[in-house]
Amino acid sequence: MDPHPPPELADEFRNWLELPRDVTASILLRLGAIDILTSAQMVCSPWRNLCKDPSMWRTVHMCNPHSHWDISDLETMCRHAVDRSCGQLVDIYMEYLGDDDLLRHIADSSSQLKRLRLVSCHDISDEGLSEVAAKLPLLEEVDISYCFALSNEPLKALCRFCPHLKSFKFNNPGFKTPYFECDEVALAIAENLPELRRLQLFGNVLTNDGLQAILDGCPHLESLDLRQCFNVKLGGNLGRRCAEQIKDLRRPHDSTDDYEFNAEIDDDGSFDGNYSSGLSDIDHLSDIDRYYEFSDDYEDYDDFTNYRKFNDGDFSFD
Repeated sequence: MDPHPPPELADEFRNWLELPRDVTASILLRLGAIDILTSAQMVCSPWRNLCKDPSMWRTVHMCNPHSHWDISDLETMCRHAVDRSCGQLVDIYMEYLGDDDLLRHIADSSSQLKRLRLVSCHDISDEGLSEVAAKLPLLEEVDISYCFALSNEPLKALCRFCPHLKSFKFNNPGFKTPYFECDEVALAIAENLPELRRLQLFGNVLTNDGLQAILDGCPHLESLDLRQCFNVKLGGNLGRRCAEQIKDLRRPHDSTDDYEFNAEIDDDGSFDGNYSSGLSDIDHLSDIDRYYEFSDDYEDYDDFTNYRKFNDGDFSFD
């Protein structure tokens, strides 16, 4: 093949290294943290230098949906991504990974954090999240979904220590029986989050009293999602008030077709936890045939030069 394209085709061939830095950065950011750390930064020196820029790490999305990666590798990568932000991290998303130590590292390194999203992070404890809440007073958006190890206590701590929250999601699978009522989270929201604009309490066990308190304590609330909150009965004056005060209202029995998790109800009150979010921002990496091995001391693997190949289901090391 002629290495020199004919003149009429020359415009179709571009050197990616000649792209403006901001354009290259925009392209790389679409890959996500895992692909940047394990492949994109290996392409060339300019890309590597760009991938070390703290501005590339203001948002970090890390997930492990049936991944080929070990949890320890993903958590090590997450620590490294947070460190690369040099304190500029404002948005962290973790799915199927993370423990108290990792969450503490994020909080200690990210005083400007405004958005915290945890999905199915089953190794994060009440004590860990409560401790972190006190370190993140600038949070404006919190999403805690399907973290079954957590009780109401850390959620109440987030409400107390993060008064600037404008968006709050606390989602669990809904169930109709056995009947259980609890307004602890609802009252914490009502008493501490007067600036709240968006609230999603999918599958919560709050009652009409808790809802009434939220409407009283959060006068700026515009969006309220109460789907599968079956203790709430939106009739009479309360239903009219919700319709008048809330611009975007999702009622307990409204359709869940656009909900990001499996919304199947288990009528006997049990839930096996088998669901798929379907909203992960990181691909499953199924088409990538190279995976990287990380040092136990994440400070030592900045070059990510050691890697392991995936061949016929077995890992072999170079």
